[in-house]
Amino acid sequence: MVEICTIGGYNEVGKNSTAVKIGDEVYIFDLGIHLENYIKYTQDEDIVSVNPKELMKVGAVPDVSAIDDWKSKVKMILPTHAHLDHIGAIPYLANNFKVPIMCTPFTSEVLNGILTEDKIKLDSKIRSMSANSSFQASSNIKIEFIHVTHSTPHTVMIALHTKEGLILYANDFKFDMFPTLGKKPNFRRLEELGKQKVLALICDSTYAADARKMPSESVAKQMLKEVMLDINSKNKHVVVTTFSSHIARLKSIVEFGQKMNRKIVFMGRSMAKYVRAAEATGIAKFTNKVEVLKFSGQVKRKLKKIAKDRGKYLMVVTGHQGEPKSTLAKMMNGELKFNFMPEDHTIFSCRTIPTPTNIANREKLEASLRSFNVRIFKDIHQSGHAAREDLRDLINLVNPRHIIPAHGEPSMRSALADLAVEMGYKKGQNVHLMQNGERINLKP
Repeated sequence: MVEICTIGGYNEVGKNSTAVKIGDEVYIFDLGIHLENYIKYTQDEDIVSVNPKELMKVGAVPDVSAIDDWKSKVKMILPTHAHLDHIGAIPYLANNFKVPIMCTPFTSEVLNGILTEDKIKLDSKIRSMSANSSFQASSNIKIEFIHVTHSTPHTVMIALHTKEGLILYANDFKFDMFPTLGKKPNFRRLEELGKQKVLALICDSTYAADARKMPSESVAKQMLKEVMLDINSKNKHVVVTTFSSHIARLKSIVEFGQKMNRKIVFMGRSMAKYVRAAEATGIAKFTNKVEVLKFSGQVKRKLKKIAKDRGKYLMVVTGHQGEPKSTLAKMMNGELKFNFMPEDHTIFSCRTIPTPTNIANREKLEASLRSFNVRIFKDIHQSGHAAREDLRDLINLVNPRHIIPAHGEPSMRSALADLAVEMGYKKGQNVHLMQNGERINLKP
C-alpha cells in the first residue's frame, strides 16, 4: 500500500514537502521554506543562521512532526531543484532524519554553498544525479529524475517506481519549447511513463486557473531586449534586478549588457552563490564577463566609482521583491548610498510575488525610486510555472489514476482539481484536495 503525507505547500505557496511511504520505506520530496514568512522573520532573502524551532513556530519551514511516526523509516530526501521554497529548510531540518539527500548537480552545488557559507553541518551526505537517469534505492524502489524546464537549471520531475505503481512528483515545471538555456522537457519519457501504471501525480497548481500555455523564456528574453537595447539609456544609470537563481535570465541580461557596451557588475550574496554554482557545474560562465561582488563593503566601494561614471555600467542587483536586506533596498535606504538622477533606468525582470510582505516591500522601494524620478520598467518576465493548458498536457501524457494538487493556496489547488474533473476525474474519488499534514492511502 502507498501512503502519502502532504507535509507542506498544500495550504500556501511555499515550504513544499511531501512524504511517500511504501511498505517500511519513506521518501521525502522537497524540504523548502515559506519565503513570505521567512523574509518577515529574518528580513533576508538568503539562508541565514536561525533557530529551526523558531522557524517552525512562525510557519517558515514545514512542520515535519506530521511524520514523527515515520521518522525511523525515512530513507532519502529528494529535492527537485534549487529554489529555496524546495531546498531552503534542508539546512534546518535534515538532521531530524540523517539520511542521504539526492538531487541534481546544480541543486547540490547551491545546497553545499548554503551550508558552507553559514557553517551548517549536516549528518547527511549530499549526492547528485543527472536528469534523465535513475538508480535502485532499494529492492522495492527505483528513483528516476526526468528533465523539465523551469526558472532555474537542472529541474526534474521525480518518478518513484514501486511494485504498487509509479508516483510522479511534478512540483515546479513549465513546458518550454524554446528554452534559452538547456534542453526542452523530456516529453518522450513522460509519454513512456504514461503507458505504465502511474498510480498518482502530485502536481504544481500555481497557475492552474490561468487558461493559457505559459510563454517561453525566449519571450522574456525578447522583452528584456526591448527595454535594454531599444530604449535610449545614454549617460543614464541602468539597474536590473531579477531572481538570483534564474541563470537563463542572468545570461540574457549579460548578453544585452555587452551589446550596450557597459561594464557589468553583479551585486549581492545570493547572486554570487547561484553564479558560483552555475560555473561549478559548467552551466554558464559569468566571471569572464562580469564582476561579481558578494559583500556590502565591496558593493559600497564599487557604487562610489559607478556614481562618477554615468552610462558606463550595468548593475545587476538583488532585491526584486524589495527585500529590506537586499542590495537595491540598501541603495535606496542610505545603507549603500547611491544617488539616482531623473530618468535613470530600473528594470524589474520579475513579477511581484503577491504576498502582503512582498507587496509592501515593493511599494516602499518603488516609492523611493519615484522620488528620484527614475524610470521603472516592471514585469519584464515570464513565469517558470505551468499554466492550465500545460497541466492538461501533462495529465494527458502520463494518464495518472489519482491526482493530488500541490504547491498552492486552496484556490490554486481547486483550479487544478476543476481541470481534472473537466478531463473525467472525480473529486474525492481520484482527485484529492488535501491540507498540510494530512495523509491518504492509495490502493493499486
